[in-house]
Amino acid sequence: MRDVSIKSSFRFLAVLVLVPGLAGCFASPGGESSSDGGQPGSRLRVALAFPPAENFSPYGADATLLSRLGVTEGLTALDANGAAAPALAESWRRENDRTWRFTLREATFQDGTDVTPSAVADALTRATEAKPVPAALAGVTLDAQADGSRGIRITTTAADPVLPMRLSSPNLAVLSPKAYDKKDTPTPVGTATGPFEITKVNGGGSATLDRFDDYWGGRAQASGIDARFVKDGTARANAVRAGDVDIAEAIPVAQAATLDKATLKEAGTTRTTSLHLNTRTGPFKDPKLRAAARAAVDSSALVKGVFEGYADPGAGLYGPAVTWAESKRVKPAGRADAARPDGTRITLATYDNRPELPEVAQVVQQQLEKAGFTVRLEVREYSRLESDALAGKFDAFIGARNSLLDTGDPVGVLASDYTCDGGYNLALLCDKNADRAVEKADRTDGTGERQDAAMAAEAAILGTDAVVPLAHQQIIAGVSAKVRGVVLDPYERTLVGTGTRR
Repeated sequence: MRDVSIKSSFRFLAVLVLVPGLAGCFASPGGESSSDGGQPGSRLRVALAFPPAENFSPYGADATLLSRLGVTEGLTALDANGAAAPALAESWRRENDRTWRFTLREATFQDGTDVTPSAVADALTRATEAKPVPAALAGVTLDAQADGSRGIRITTTAADPVLPMRLSSPNLAVLSPKAYDKKDTPTPVGTATGPFEITKVNGGGSATLDRFDDYWGGRAQASGIDARFVKDGTARANAVRAGDVDIAEAIPVAQAATLDKATLKEAGTTRTTSLHLNTRTGPFKDPKLRAAARAAVDSSALVKGVFEGYADPGAGLYGPAVTWAESKRVKPAGRADAARPDGTRITLATYDNRPELPEVAQVVQQQLEKAGFTVRLEVREYSRLESDALAGKFDAFIGARNSLLDTGDPVGVLASDYTCDGGYNLALLCDKNADRAVEKADRTDGTGERQDAAMAAEAAILGTDAVVPLAHQQIIAGVSAKVRGVVLDPYERTLVGTGTRR
């Protein structure tokens, strides 16, 4: 059943909504209990594994927190087949190779102002000016201009055949002009367009959201969300068992068997756990030592021992949930011969927000040490680790990445993660052949042709041994039997929608 759910995920999803949760007591604003027997309008108690790392900025990793909780939207969304679908834009057309025109639907920002072409153009322009550049805009330069009472005309410097998919990225959420009153970081609090509005943020520990009654897509069935950010996976699982939460994301595989079958939900994702090797500084600047590390890793042992079957062995940057990838995969060429590590000292880092990652890191540590490396392991919370990882302060880094999260386009993750100018380049890779292959893929039009080019670029990247795919994961979530309307999203962009209720 697990293999079927991975390989068939796109065919069986009609609505995209993901599921997180937590532990502890939850109370609605005003002191009303949120445990009200599941009557219509009940608040949802949700636990998320990752706290906001950037004050809920839409330009970085926090963007997916906002989209999962139903706060933010872009001009488009992704449907179950990975194609662009209407969101704030009800339709669009391509005018020429570099220009698209989008027609806005009638919608209202959560501060009561109208969603206008000028407001949307301003929001997109500000995203293009963000530093570092949002992952969805890696390698892309665009200009957005209002066009009449309902139109937005977007022109890119180079042809961008997947622009409608790109605009679905949580990084390109549209916020009202009020969101940008402060010069540093835009705030989504009360300025977004989704069915739920953030009304209170308690640092990195919790957030309160109320239903936005003027949402263009209709009133949500839940009256609000009480969200907590709990990095401990066992605590999230315990909260589901105790009935303290309605939805809990990222249940540890070790805890899955302890949950009642009715509350355990699983589905395939486009998420891959990988080992990233620092190609800029330290021992792994040497491609021969990178080859030695790659040869030392046995991903099948990870899948069996750590993931307990809730994953597939790492085959590439794209896993089985990207249903077309395997038949188009290209064998990497030009890899360096492996050198003998001879006790080479390295620092391997990972984060504990995803409970399986420290276990993965321990197994990889053992495998690397068996091959002759001397490994120091460092584990932190993600918000305390990301900046150091991107700055190259570790020799190796294990992370989990959804390959279609940023844009839905298979080329998007390649540009952001594995090119010289990529904004999320954990391996600090800067290889001319890889850049050339990604650039070629980005210029390729036509669905099949673009997929072929993406797989050729994948091969060029894997040929550098800068990244070693370890496992292609499943979502494991805890969902109360009283909850309805939760569907696991392979892109991991959504969690609660208008139809989610208890």
